[in-house]
Amino acid sequence: MRCSGLAIAVGSHWSMAEPSPDASERALLQAAQEGDKRAFGQLVRMHQQRIHACAIKMLGDRGEAEDAVQETFVRAWRALDRFDGRSKLSTWLYRICVNVSLNVIRRRKRVSAADVDDPRIPEPAADPMQGGTDPERHAETVQLYGRLGEALDALSPSLRTAVVLVLLEGMAHKEAAAVLGIPEGTVAWRIHEARRRMRIMLHDVIDPAEGGREAS
Repeated sequence: MRCSGLAIAVGSHWSMAEPSPDASERALLQAAQEGDKRAFGQLVRMHQQRIHACAIKMLGDRGEAEDAVQETFVRAWRALDRFDGRSKLSTWLYRICVNVSLNVIRRRKRVSAADVDDPRIPEPAADPMQGGTDPERHAETVQLYGRLGEALDALSPSLRTAVVLVLLEGMAHKEAAAVLGIPEGTVAWRIHEARRRMRIMLHDVIDPAEGGREAS
């Protein structure tokens, strides 16, 4: 099985769209900043899925990701009175999650991403023609996602973070730059460099024609 460039990295399993904040979120935020824990709990429920997805993609370990999400919201609650609203709440939460995840990465040695327990590998899907799962196809999918996870984890923390935010979480360069506190041009360069390095690492599973178009 070959993947077309890095298209697999932006498939439905890996990416997640983010809704725009609305008046209800702003009202909850104001109440939470005034000490309303129930309002903060609602904000957590609104953002928890996306923050968890980010942590999973950064860390590739379900337990570490859950701990990182918990730490993210603990830190957010403690610093909520200092959130001034100049960025979106989601951008601020992503920034905290990225920093927490990077701290986790620095503290541990990465296990092989090809492990079947890697939460970034999708569960076996039913074969629409036969009504059951196709073991051979699932094995190919596990291998492909495992290789993708290994390539992602082999990137430097700065390149990995850019890939997670832009390619996997679907952020615009402007928002990713706000999360990371760097210029948009730096985000663009990191994405370009990450793609180049991942093409090299995944050369045997990337469609040659697609790889040539990306390299041009």
